[in-house]
Order: sequence, then structure tokens, then C-alpha cells
Amino acid sequence: MSLIKFSVFQIFLLSFLFTHGQQISVSDSLSNTKILLRKEQSGFAMIHTSGFGFGYRNGTHITGYKKRMFEFEITGMKNPKEIRVSSLYPSVQGYPDPKSYIYGKENAFFILRGGIGKQKIINSKPYWGGVELRYFYYGGLSLGILKPIYLYIYDLQDTLGNPISIQRYNPAIHTADNIYGRAPFFEGFNKISLMPGIYFKTGLNFEYGASDKTLKAIEAGIAVDIYTKDVPIMAYTNNKNYFVSLYLSFHLGSRGN
Repeated sequence: MSLIKFSVFQIFLLSFLFTHGQQISVSDSLSNTKILLRKEQSGFAMIHTSGFGFGYRNGTHITGYKKRMFEFEITGMKNPKEIRVSSLYPSVQGYPDPKSYIYGKENAFFILRGGIGKQKIINSKPYWGGVELRYFYYGGLSLGILKPIYLYIYDLQDTLGNPISIQRYNPAIHTADNIYGRAPFFEGFNKISLMPGIYFKTGLNFEYGASDKTLKAIEAGIAVDIYTKDVPIMAYTNNKNYFVSLYLSFHLGSRGN
């Protein structure tokens, strides 16, 4: 999904939710007919402009309008120049069927984020239901995980009857002429390397659960991850040490005291 299309989609969704929450006022949220539930937890799934991920949050009300939140999440991160291609070779008896691969991709990249943040109510949800609008910001540690890419390589000079082997992708010697297809995903897990960094997120949260004890929300925002050196995802291109992504996440959880 391109950055422009994703942005348009977010704007449309936020406009729809905000329009349906226009009758909400902050004064309604702390009326005598409602009980403030101080603690909450939720799990979430998200899609973003460079992949998708999952996470968990746990938080506590500081006041009736503010919450302190802790979060942990894992997400994949792709290079925008990734293009999947098909193998030039037909199936070879005794070997798996050739699978498509991303030419030039040296490493798969995943991000573990762990941080702390705050949410503040802009428009609260009245006791009869509706949409509660909050803005938020989070920050913390971002641990990058690099997993080398392994491929099935066709040895055109083989004379022993074993022309195909699994090798770590090397852009200096592996080309479309000798790549048979991608190897199993778990190849290369023993070669994983880590990259420490930091992250920051901000955006809007729309909570629409009918019951105060049940948390249902949609969140839209921007995330920035920064590392101490360039992240080597692709060969033949300039890699960078930061990532900026727009995201949309769907949250489900509970509240209590």
C-alpha cells in the first residue's frame, strides 16, 4: 500500500469516526452516572505503510482525563524498493517447487518496541455510548532484528547430480540466473543480529466500546524508529538508519479497578 493511499484511507476513517462523535463533550465523562475504571489492558493488531505487527498495552488513569500507558509490540519493516519476482527455473525432481523471492533482499527486518506514553481525552464518551477521542504519544527502545535471507541456488556447473543447495544470499555471486527460489523462512535464524535504537509514536485514538469495561478502539498515527547505523535490508540501494511509517491499529481489551 503506497504512502499516499494509506494516508487517504486514514483521513477517511478518522473523519467518519469523528463525525459520529461530535455530540461528545468532556464534561459528560465524569458525570455521577459513571464510575472511573482506573486500569486497562489490551492487545492489538496493526497495519502500516511498510508491513504489519502485533502488540500489547497496559495502563492506569493518572486523572480522569489522562492515562499512563506501557506498550510492547513487534512489527515487520520492508524496504519500499522490494519487488517479488518468480524463478526462471521449472520444478526439479527431488527438490521443492521454486518459490518467488525478493531480488536483492539481504535481510528480513523486524522491530521489537517497548516504551511508555500518555493518552489524553479530547472528547469523552457520554454514559449512553458513542466515541471517545484521545491524542497520545509514546517513546522508548526499538530493537531491530536482522535475519539473513537464504535461497535455493542452482549450480549450473554441477556434475555430481546435486545441482541445488541452500545458501545465504550474496549479491556478488547470486543473480537471477542461478537463483532457484527462496529457502524456508527459518533458515538463517542462527545468524540473527541485533541493532539497538529508539522510537516515537503519536496520533489519535478512537474508543467506541459500548461498555466501559470493554475496550474497543481504532488508532491512527505515525511511528519513527532511529538506529545507530544504516539497516542493511537491500543490496543495490542506499539503506538508511531510520524508518517513518503511518499506521492503523485495532485494539481489544478490558478495564477494571
